[in-house]
Amino acid sequence: MQDINTDRDGFLKDLSDWSTDVAGQLAESESIVLTNDHLEIINLIRDFYLNYKISPTMRVLVRQVKEKLGPEKGRSIHLLTLFPDSPLKLLSKIAGLPKPPNCD
Repeated sequence: MQDINTDRDGFLKDLSDWSTDVAGQLAESESIVLTNDHLEIINLIRDFYLNYKISPTMRVLVRQVKEKLGPEKGRSIHLLTLFPDSPLKLLSKIAGLPKPPNCD
């Protein structure tokens, strides 16, 4: 395991430190074992962030997932299953993105 430099909430201090291995460690710290379903959502939100320089809102994320991955995956319940309690916050953390402004 590599040493990951995070803030007090567990978000990466330097977004360029992110890799799929780092994602696995961040997920493990949240008791999540990454699967291909997780990774496709992670890659989608990372692409969104890299293109727009902001994290999507939950509504925008669900729409993006639906457009890119299909209607079965583009539902809030699917994201809640993969990233329990606060999908946008957990997903952003594991994807190596900044903490979304509306997430405590």
